[in-house]
Amino acid sequence: MTVETQHSAAELAAFREEVRSFFEENLAEDFRRAGERATSVFYDPAISLPWQRILHGRGWAAPDWPTEYGGPGWSDEQRYIFAEEYGRARAPSLAPQGLKMVAPVLMHYGTPEQKAHYLPRILSGEDYWCQGYSEPGAGSDLASLKLRADSDGDDYILNGSKIWTTHAQFANRMFLLVRTSSEGKPQQGITFLLMDMATPGVTVKPIITLAGEHELNQVFFDDVRVPKANRLGEENDGWTVAKHLLTFERGGAYTPGLKPLLNRLLATDNEDPLIRARMQREAVTLEALQAIEMKSMRGVGGTPALYASLLKIQGTESAQRIDVLGCEVTGSAGWAHADGQTPDLQAVAVPRYLNDRAGTIYAGSNEIQRDLLARMVIG
Repeated sequence: MTVETQHSAAELAAFREEVRSFFEENLAEDFRRAGERATSVFYDPAISLPWQRILHGRGWAAPDWPTEYGGPGWSDEQRYIFAEEYGRARAPSLAPQGLKMVAPVLMHYGTPEQKAHYLPRILSGEDYWCQGYSEPGAGSDLASLKLRADSDGDDYILNGSKIWTTHAQFANRMFLLVRTSSEGKPQQGITFLLMDMATPGVTVKPIITLAGEHELNQVFFDDVRVPKANRLGEENDGWTVAKHLLTFERGGAYTPGLKPLLNRLLATDNEDPLIRARMQREAVTLEALQAIEMKSMRGVGGTPALYASLLKIQGTESAQRIDVLGCEVTGSAGWAHADGQTPDLQAVAVPRYLNDRAGTIYAGSNEIQRDLLARMVIG
């Protein structure tokens, strides 16, 4: 999806002004307020989907998509500027499962019919996706998943469960990994499916987080029929598809979202010299991380998989350190939940801290990412 077009400094400055003006004119106060009070990258679809429709109307809902599928065809520099202005405006994030995770995999592995059906619906927000990967006993060791998919004519029949399924209570679509064979290595018997959440036999049960939020769920499958036409890639080759998707889930740009948050902390009147020093250290760390992100976008110095693991480690751990600073700066008032009265930093400090503890676990724990980096770099 990388575009190599080079722009002059004047052209990039004009583009930044165009994007900034768009946000100033179209980002309504309720959207901005939601962005300021976010405790996660996942927003209630009642906020994220109307905002996605506004972006889609301008052709900006999917900055990374190529023009043939409805993307804006921006260069690397333009996409990064857009991300910076997005964070600066404190706009609510769009749900990543469709736009940033399953869509690139559809573009790579999907049939012409699958692309024509799903991609426009993802872009418009008509389809809202959740991810069915983890299971009880199959988290970071994803290859040990057990959700069975038995062949029955033109369908698979699914039995088992998925856990930690973000926004399954809202989703009308799920992409998931299932066990279609127990022969050979565990990775060799996995298949990648696309599923309608309204299919009979699907049950969603909430999991309330430590922050008191309903973001996660467990999903149960009881003789659920999924057409084989909904398979992405070949049967028993889902591990290959899943690895391609994880590159997009783990990678990306973290600093456009983290810098505004850190700047809000720097702008407080906290005078503790140790806390101020830690804030400054995080600011330097984010500058270094931004340089790595720019190299990643340009495809310089490493493979996509290497950068995905590196950015996942650095981005999630920086977020957690900034969360700790947020709690320390706001003090005990950080326990106050968003109620429309408490100042934003105080309202979200502890819920954000609790939510982001999972950042170093999901999409492959950071310990696993370090192991992958060692193998790729050292051999």
